[in-house]
Amino acid sequence: MALNLRLKQTECITRMLNLNQPVNSTGTANEEVYKILIFDKFCQDILSPLIHVKDLRKHGVTLYFLIDKDRKPVHDVPAVYFVRPTQPNVHRIAADASRSLYDSFHLNFSSSIPRPLLEDLASGTLNSDSIHRISKVHDQYLEFVTLEDNLFSLANKSCYVQLNDPSAGDREIEEIIDKIASGLFCVLATLAVVPIIRCPRGGPAEMVASLLDQRLRDHLLAKNNLFSEGGSFASSFQRPILCLFDRNFELSVAIQHDFRYRPLVHDVLGLRLNRLSVQGEKGGMKSYELDRLDPFWVANGSLEFPEVAVEIETQLNKYKKDVDEVNRRTGGNEGAEFDGTDLIGNTKHLMNAVNSLPELTERKQVIDKHTNIATVLLGEIKERSLDSFAKKESEMMVRGGIDRNELLGVLKGKGDKLDKLRFAIMYVISSEMMPQSEVEMVEAALRESEVDTSAFQYVKKIKSLNVSLASANSASRSNIVDWAEKLYGQSISAVTAGVKNLLSGDHQLALTRTVEALMEGKPNPEIDSYLVFDPRAPKSSSGASSSHLKGPFKEAIVFMIGGGNYVEYGSLQELAQRQQPVKHVIYGTTEILTGSDFVEQLAFLGKKMGLGSSGGALAQ
Repeated sequence: MALNLRLKQTECITRMLNLNQPVNSTGTANEEVYKILIFDKFCQDILSPLIHVKDLRKHGVTLYFLIDKDRKPVHDVPAVYFVRPTQPNVHRIAADASRSLYDSFHLNFSSSIPRPLLEDLASGTLNSDSIHRISKVHDQYLEFVTLEDNLFSLANKSCYVQLNDPSAGDREIEEIIDKIASGLFCVLATLAVVPIIRCPRGGPAEMVASLLDQRLRDHLLAKNNLFSEGGSFASSFQRPILCLFDRNFELSVAIQHDFRYRPLVHDVLGLRLNRLSVQGEKGGMKSYELDRLDPFWVANGSLEFPEVAVEIETQLNKYKKDVDEVNRRTGGNEGAEFDGTDLIGNTKHLMNAVNSLPELTERKQVIDKHTNIATVLLGEIKERSLDSFAKKESEMMVRGGIDRNELLGVLKGKGDKLDKLRFAIMYVISSEMMPQSEVEMVEAALRESEVDTSAFQYVKKIKSLNVSLASANSASRSNIVDWAEKLYGQSISAVTAGVKNLLSGDHQLALTRTVEALMEGKPNPEIDSYLVFDPRAPKSSSGASSSHLKGPFKEAIVFMIGGGNYVEYGSLQELAQRQQPVKHVIYGTTEILTGSDFVEQLAFLGKKMGLGSSGGALAQ
């Protein structure tokens, strides 16, 4: 049974909505209980991609509210709470109980509730004599957002900034590392697997790996732990591998323009929680869902945009042909006399036609939806010349540079400010040689377009620090800026490792190539230095080379700390499909970011370091 995160998380939520009773094969409880659902904003985002309003009705949920809204009492009805274990939420629950808003309270926390908060809840409900209303308290371990079968996000905002902020103290760094490890623990608990963990040395990836390893070890000591059902010998025989990376491992992917459908829709139209709004043909905004229930999205998300346009056309023609066929069969040719002789045959055709109508209508809706999305995308592509950004950036990465005139042509051509800024940053990342005069020319062109250059300056600075870190011998290393050492101990490998190797001939991402090597488990200089954590092994033998650590692995969970994107997700899914037999890869990240979102985080860091347009861009 392949790991299916969406399925597992949906099962947990379904059980929770049915008051944590076992659920029968149809996915509903054995007895129908009407109830009210209360959630906070974060848990609403967890539910949103998985459960639609009509599904809530199916589970007997008649009303649902945000916890911080004022609510009227509803007597004789149980309430299911699904919230994060925070102080404001716990206080609000105690207040609701003291006002007897509902008959009974079924409390579900999105992750494990800390002891002090549980005590707060107990004393709050005892004091108001309402403790009898609290039926059950459950830790659900669901603190992550699943967008597709193999795609999840911890929805930790601005994680990259927090981890790379030169002014961040150890406590802040520990807090964010703790948050990431807790989120990953929830994912593993939901899948009921204890993976072998691999990561590069140094930096956030190692910090998360060692904390997660410790959490899993502590938890496995408990008698009735979350993994005991999955703890049989058979399941520990073939375990998945969890590969942790830090965004600095491959900075370029977070910034580049991509011309495939899924990344384009996300980057240009702002897909969020599988939904987006675009201008309709007749004016007004139209909202669409793009998820596994949309067959066109599932089938064509990884195609280049022009291929998608062709596919829409193909589907439309096929639809028209099928409609004509139905009309022909049911004698929809106008003006013909109806003589009743073919009544029996015709009735059969009519029945078939009636039965095929819902399917045809649904197909037409899907075609209309993607025609509309593609039309809006095409408008943006033409106006901003996005195809040429995508093409030139990928050429730059392969060639390790760009012709000076071409570079200026792009920076002075079409595209909005952020497009140009992203292109300029890609130039810095991909160029092996950057003549000072060329850099100044780029900066001048950006200023001319009134682009804030903080993000550009920041990446340039990191790159120069990395070059000096890479070339410095160990004796003089300690003199190089302390924070650079702290954060880039792993050095932005993909920025400096001679970018040629960054993209092999088939434009494979460094991330995908590394994951492939880790799943194969054969000796490989690129990954030989990666750390190994096995939470099921005795502590002393950590990093031991026992055979089950080596692979090959059938299943991998790949997690990007500091923001991920649909480009990496698509690349890893292609890798999984390409393998013989087909492998299975789940991709997760602290948050899913568009190129512009990520560049804003870089700009924020640049400003903090006093770099950029306002603060002495010329005084290098």
